[in-house]
Parts: sequence; structure tokens; C-alpha cells
Amino acid sequence: MIPAIFFSPTYSWNMSRKSLKGLVIPESEMKVRFSPSGGPGGQHANKANTRVELTWNVYESTVIGAEDKERINRKYGPVLRIVVDETRSQSRNREIAQSRLLAKAVSALETPKNRVATKPSKSAKARRVSSKKHRGELKRLRRSPNLDGD
Repeated sequence: MIPAIFFSPTYSWNMSRKSLKGLVIPESEMKVRFSPSGGPGGQHANKANTRVELTWNVYESTVIGAEDKERINRKYGPVLRIVVDETRSQSRNREIAQSRLLAKAVSALETPKNRVATKPSKSAKARRVSSKKHRGELKRLRRSPNLDGD
């Protein structure tokens, strides 16, 4: 399954550099490791190194600033690691891993929107108070009757 961000119109693809929303990660900063993928597949699965493990050390990167490095570190840690063994093709798995790494980095760099404080409306306050009174009345009716007359 390829993430939707892979088909984004702002996505520019080049085998030596990956770019999305201004973030460019040189391939020289990514460490790639290949290994046989597990599971069924017979001789091909046992011999071919199609599983891709892609790692990117955020703090060793030269393409982002200290603030962005801290933001990525807070969300995912100092090293982003992506493992893909979805297809039988090593090159396709590598492309998927690179796009996911980029998507993960971009998602960490997005700043969350500030919450706008709001006040409940008069009708909402009235509904809340009414439901509290109703609940209190139900609880009062459940009590055993006071026979002393106090």
C-alpha cells in the first residue's frame, strides 16, 4: 500500500534527491540495507535481497535546521527507520521506503494548529444545568423515604 502523499502534485521525484513541501533529503544521508524478505516465495524469496531498511539520522543531516531536528526527534526519535518488504522488487521497495521516510519527516515538521478557546453558548449551559438537575432528581427519588419526619 503506497501512501496518498506519494501521489501528491507537489511531489518531485528524482533518484538522487527526494523533495516534498520544501524538504529535500539527499540520498547520501540515507543508509540503505537490503536483506531477504521473509514469508512465502520459494527460491526467489530465499535468494533475493528484496527487503529494504532505510534509516536517516536526523542529527547528522545538513538539510534541516536545529529547530526542525528537535521537532522530528520529539515525534519519532533521532533516527527515522523505515522497513519495506511488500513487493518482490528491491527497487520498488526502495522507492516505497524513500517516499514513506519523506512523508514521515514532513508529518513531523507540520506545526499543529493552535486551539481557539471558545465559551459554551447560553443554551448549552442551560442544557447542562437541566440534565444535572434531572440526574439529581432521579437520585433523590431512589433514596429510601425518611420515616422520622425530619
